[in-house]
Amino acid sequence: MDKHEPTDDTTHFGFQRVPVTEKARKVAGVFDSVASKYDVMNDVMSFGIHRLWKRFAIDMSNVRAGQHVLDLASGTGDLAARFARKVGPAGYVVSSDINASMLNTGRARLVDQGVVGNVRYVQANAECLPFPDNHFDCITIAFGLRNVTDKDAALRSMCRVLRPGGRLLVLEFSSPVVPGLKPVYDTYSFKLLPLMGRMIAGDAESYRYLAESIRMHPDQESLKGMMQRAGFERCEYFNLAGGIVALHRGYKL
Repeated sequence: MDKHEPTDDTTHFGFQRVPVTEKARKVAGVFDSVASKYDVMNDVMSFGIHRLWKRFAIDMSNVRAGQHVLDLASGTGDLAARFARKVGPAGYVVSSDINASMLNTGRARLVDQGVVGNVRYVQANAECLPFPDNHFDCITIAFGLRNVTDKDAALRSMCRVLRPGGRLLVLEFSSPVVPGLKPVYDTYSFKLLPLMGRMIAGDAESYRYLAESIRMHPDQESLKGMMQRAGFERCEYFNLAGGIVALHRGYKL
């Protein structure tokens, strides 16, 4: 059994094995805990570079005015806000997250920014999306796929709701490819990250889980293969920050 794939009865929650039925609840607990400090921690953890990664994903999406975009694991709405401006009043963006705390935080943030009118908010599980077939021009999921219990089911669900010619972009932590980077990254992830979580968000355990969840996520080639099996074609990926992050892109033809 591949370490990334759940068994019939259990799956991974960080480095732990938990019942499949329990993972979503445990992940929800993590994000309920960190929602109010999520943006601050993203800036601190990545030294602000996450903004460049997200900008790259938006540029690679080729989203145009009038299109329909689904932003999964939308969180505090970074991507949703940018896409809303790109699609304009003739298009719309669905900001979707399985976690109500994150979705509410994102909605409040976008309203404060004046991003209203062409953004809809839907609490949904990526494994069984509540949208019609062939509906969206583009789907994005940034730093959220690793938290999904059944990633294969989620990718199939995303493919179903994309229109022919539509594209999926997955921005996610991945496996370093630069020689010598992995031990440095491990030290940062397992020593400094929980410490920062405790100091800034008052929650070391949630950030320890986040570090572990990154290590359990499929590497670049594995995720590319999963996308192909789910029905995506012309799949490719782009390593960012030496492979610490990768952007995967695939099309529904």
